[in-house]
Amino acid sequence: MGFWDLSDGETAANTGTEYEVPSGNIEPIPAGSSVLAMIDECKWEMKPTGEEFISARWTVLAPEEYKNRKVFHKLWVLDMDPSAKDEASGIKKRDKARKMLAAIDANAGGKLTAKPGRPTNDDLLSLTNKPMVASMMIWSMPDTRNGGMMHGNWVSAVASKGSKDIHIAEAKPLPSGGPAASGSRDDFGSKPGGGYRAPVTDDEIPF
Repeated sequence: MGFWDLSDGETAANTGTEYEVPSGNIEPIPAGSSVLAMIDECKWEMKPTGEEFISARWTVLAPEEYKNRKVFHKLWVLDMDPSAKDEASGIKKRDKARKMLAAIDANAGGKLTAKPGRPTNDDLLSLTNKPMVASMMIWSMPDTRNGGMMHGNWVSAVASKGSKDIHIAEAKPLPSGGPAASGSRDDFGSKPGGGYRAPVTDDEIPF
């Protein structure tokens, strides 16, 4: 692959004299949608204040209209999320995050839960490149830099590939203003009949 070759088979050498970087504030996948997705990156990260969490990046495989869309996912499975309202809320969030991690692991072959103790970054690689069904919700928060609102997706549930239909829900109008985020991708809850979903809360801004 040459230096100027692009991933789509084109060449950057044909760009010409004008180019504008595409805006990152794209329309999110409608809330309540179920997509086929896989984790393509998963590792431990640390906040500047020292708290550690697992950072996973999902890439959508299907449907075609959202293929290659990235969704970022924090799992507070070790330290308590510093943005939790209080200690009790932080403990509940940690328990739910561990259940979500266990469900993801079960869909990826179960290697993490087969070993006691904290998984290493090498262990977390077992979660990557394993397609499963991921349900999407939307977070919204004020854009303090440009004004208006920013929106994005967070993973509210996972299920095994083939156990749930892939579908895109009807898109609803997104909030155009307001002081708080309308949901967190980091807050998880169990749902009846197995699997896991996340309740919509204002517990934190989802970053």
